[in-house]
Amino acid sequence: MNSDSSWSWIWGVGVVGSMIGGSMMILKWVMKRVNWWLYERKLGEKQYSLPPGDMGWPFIGNMWSFLRAFKTTHPDSFVDSFVSRFGRTGMYKAFMFGNPSIIVTTPETCKRVLTDDDAFKPGWPASTMELIGKKSFIGISYEEHKRLRRLTAAPVNGHEALSVYVHYIEDIVTSALDKWSNLERIEFLTQLRRLTFRIIMYIFLSSESDHVLEALEREYTKLNCGVRAMAINLPGFAYHKALKARKNLVATLQSVVDDRRNRSKDDNFPKKKDMMDALLSVEDENGRKLEDEEIIDVLLMYLNAGHESSGHTMMWATIFLQEHPEFLQKAKAEQEMIVKKRPPTQKGLTLKEIREMDYLSKVVDETLRIITFSLTVFREAKTDVNISA
Repeated sequence: MNSDSSWSWIWGVGVVGSMIGGSMMILKWVMKRVNWWLYERKLGEKQYSLPPGDMGWPFIGNMWSFLRAFKTTHPDSFVDSFVSRFGRTGMYKAFMFGNPSIIVTTPETCKRVLTDDDAFKPGWPASTMELIGKKSFIGISYEEHKRLRRLTAAPVNGHEALSVYVHYIEDIVTSALDKWSNLERIEFLTQLRRLTFRIIMYIFLSSESDHVLEALEREYTKLNCGVRAMAINLPGFAYHKALKARKNLVATLQSVVDDRRNRSKDDNFPKKKDMMDALLSVEDENGRKLEDEEIIDVLLMYLNAGHESSGHTMMWATIFLQEHPEFLQKAKAEQEMIVKKRPPTQKGLTLKEIREMDYLSKVVDETLRIITFSLTVFREAKTDVNISA
């Protein structure tokens, strides 16, 4: 091969490489514009009032980078990327959970969006509603939300409800601590989540069999993973597994509902005093009872909310107390004083003692202040809204 042909070959490779590189850049530009064409273009002049941002890839949007950030040690990196590219505007357009979205980050703007019920309403993604339930708090109207909270809050909220379960909670926590103390190493959050799951399920279903509880825990774990996954309903993906898990959970809870309804017809059968019984018997001011679907969706929603927040609160409170031994000593001294005042005949905790745990309550409140469990809250604008961040 002579020198001229060598240069021709090199030049040809360079041209092909340039063409491929140029084609890739054009393809990337087109792909980045698909969501604009589908969603922003139709807004006409209003599109120029949108905040800066990035609509991401077609249909997927920004979900890959969003979910990837939460698998790292720096979950704030997702929002940080918007700040670095578009400045500290406090609001950014994006494509999240299958919908064009506005990300709001400043305290003042968040307060406006969360509290202005005339302009905004709950706007949870359809994929989340499929998993948690259309009859749960996130999938119903504001009026139905108030009604459902009024009918369902009593069995789980307040000191009166706590007094019913305090002895069971004390026994199962003591048993768990004894078990953990004999192990060389434990995954603390995993064990706390298992503990809180059994406590919550006892509040819901009291003495249902271990077989039922194990089945519920297994399926709930799959459901919980799907809530935080991309909504791809194909075999092998977490969301697909979560939908199957929800189906199994609903079937298991429906069998419990049917069994309880049949037992309620038998006057000789002892009545239970758990949340399931309360939901089956409660009536509103018009005498209307809850439907089976409402009962099951409310149970799944309370399970998802209470299980996650309780386990993480205990974990972080433990970590903070370990990092600040002076506060640990104050909390410990309060507990020792409460035990010291007990009469000799008393066995176990009482509601009165729990009310005396003033310092420990402040520890929990401070933990909740510092740690955020729900990093995103979804709201939908009822009409066009102008906000200055």
